[in-house]
Amino acid sequence: MGLPGALPVLNEKVVEYAVKLGLGLHSDISLRSKFDRKQYFYPDLPKGYQISQFDIPICRGGYVEVDLPVEFGGGHRRFGITRVHMEEDAGKLVHAGGDGLSGSLYSQVDLNRAGVPLLEVVSEPDMRNGLEAAEYAAELQRIVRYLGISNGNMQEGSLRCDVNVSVRPKGQDKFGTKVEIKNMNSFSAMQRAIEYEVSRQVCLHEEGFESKIVQETRLWEEGSQRTITMRSKEGLADYRFFPEPDLPEVSITQAYVDSLLEDLPELPNTKRRRYESLGLIMQDVLVLANDSDVAAFLDAVLDKGADLKLTANWIMGDIAAYLKSEKTSISDVKLTPATLAELISLIKDGTISGKIGKEILPELLRKGGSVKEVVEAKGLSQISDPALIEGIIKQVLSSNPKQVEQYRGGKTKLQGFFVGQVMKATGGRVNPTVMNEILLRKLTA
Repeated sequence: MGLPGALPVLNEKVVEYAVKLGLGLHSDISLRSKFDRKQYFYPDLPKGYQISQFDIPICRGGYVEVDLPVEFGGGHRRFGITRVHMEEDAGKLVHAGGDGLSGSLYSQVDLNRAGVPLLEVVSEPDMRNGLEAAEYAAELQRIVRYLGISNGNMQEGSLRCDVNVSVRPKGQDKFGTKVEIKNMNSFSAMQRAIEYEVSRQVCLHEEGFESKIVQETRLWEEGSQRTITMRSKEGLADYRFFPEPDLPEVSITQAYVDSLLEDLPELPNTKRRRYESLGLIMQDVLVLANDSDVAAFLDAVLDKGADLKLTANWIMGDIAAYLKSEKTSISDVKLTPATLAELISLIKDGTISGKIGKEILPELLRKGGSVKEVVEAKGLSQISDPALIEGIIKQVLSSNPKQVEQYRGGKTKLQGFFVGQVMKATGGRVNPTVMNEILLRKLTA
């Protein structure tokens, strides 16, 4: 707030998080960096300047690798990173009395977050459409979550994105005039804002009004699905950067960087490549690697020796459906990786059927416990004893002589009827492989 006598103090954790993020983005880490004052006037900045990093940021260069969604044609992209720098957050303007800035009667200033440390990631102009930009931002969110340096929630403001959009005629190397867009609170809003702004600028070009495209900051209005002028953009010189006199330079050692590198988890792109090499299709890979908790759960189940494809199917199918309906996460349920591995193993060896597995899963997710215990308590273990199954089949056939005669007369589709009767008699607990084998033998005898 710029209160008289108040001085800034560097938060040690932000340096650690900045280095971790730099390593996650394959950046060069600056062992010595400094802070600078960025001067500008805005109602959310009472002291008239923001502490940032200008010419010596903590991280330079790097890249983000993205797998585009299969439904949009798929493909792999690499987007360059210009820099990552540390800075302080400003206040937040709340536009009141209308549905957006253009309809607001007044604005309120919330200074609760002012001075909180931020990491700003500046990307190279490598993206060519709204989808690529949204996927880049989503990958950045995954990276910070995997690294454990932020929850990355856009709706809380933990992750905020501004975009710069410019268009140029085909064949022209020089970029056009860039326009900055703010106020996008979701990846889909970002994609729509970019697509709108691109079409707005293209229209101006086509009508011969390209001079009307000026360097400015525009605001995305979710209600009207358009961008509106917010303020003209100050040039770099207007910020009058100079070294921050109240903070010393940041000095870290290579040993410190190496120790953080050693503790770095497997990151999303590496995980996707590993899942792909194990034989999963890209659509499944993108779902499973999206959430670090889901990926960690999958890996833990695989460590217990479970089959990859079966595990993936359970996690993406019934477990995902339960999490969605209960509005919970995989880290909050009682089902453990060991229990899911046990469930898959018991289905595979025929102790229980897949149907029974699906039946008891909600209880395992809610209460936990051992699969065998739940199965025994509910009397659900699969009947696999051939002699016992043969006896049940004999009983079903003797109770339905007419259908047996029709089957033997060529109506082989009736096999489904007999399967249903055996299932009914056993409460769905019969081993289907053993049953079908004996049933076929008895019907053709």
